[in-house]
Amino acid sequence: MAADGQMSTAGGAQHVSAWNLPNILTSVRILMVPFFAWALWAGGPWGGDSLVARWLALALFAAAMYTDKLDGDIARARGLITDFGKIADPIADKLLTGTALVLFSLLGELWWWVTIVILVREWGITLMRFVVIRYGVMPAGRGGKLKTVLQAVGIGLLLMPLAPVVGGWWPWAGWVVIGAATVLTVLTGLEYVKDAWILRRDALAAQQIGRAHV
Repeated sequence: MAADGQMSTAGGAQHVSAWNLPNILTSVRILMVPFFAWALWAGGPWGGDSLVARWLALALFAAAMYTDKLDGDIARARGLITDFGKIADPIADKLLTGTALVLFSLLGELWWWVTIVILVREWGITLMRFVVIRYGVMPAGRGGKLKTVLQAVGIGLLLMPLAPVVGGWWPWAGWVVIGAATVLTVLTGLEYVKDAWILRRDALAAQQIGRAHV
């Protein structure tokens, strides 16, 4: 009997259905983005308009990031990796973090240049992955994964309305982490561009060799 989310073919091979738990979690994460955006905006700058809404935004963000880890763990453990998941998962992450950064800037909590640099890199690399996928898949490296963690931690720190409690220095905790994430975002972006160029070069060279032997 095939595992949940899998179907057996006539030859005994397993076809993984796109309608499985990891992909459902990814879809839920995407659906959470508008609610997160509403809560963050309703809270106002630093939660000054509504601390309840600000804490709700933090809770939604934390829950969404947990589903990001959970869907990946389940997909790998149960062999439920699908093309839909490969595309939708990073898009869900970028929608969530991008929404947070844009709203931070609109609320006056984060410099616009930081938001723009991160968004240009994130969506630019995503587009580049689609362009070079004909030559091969570009897996996320350690730097890219660390960048994602730093972005999530920095956003989480900025979401916490703790300045009235611990002092006016509190936002700097988030700014420093996001600053480090920004540097890593740019560096890993340049590395991905280099890797994409090498991937395309090697693929074209292999095609030329193949034609020469025909």
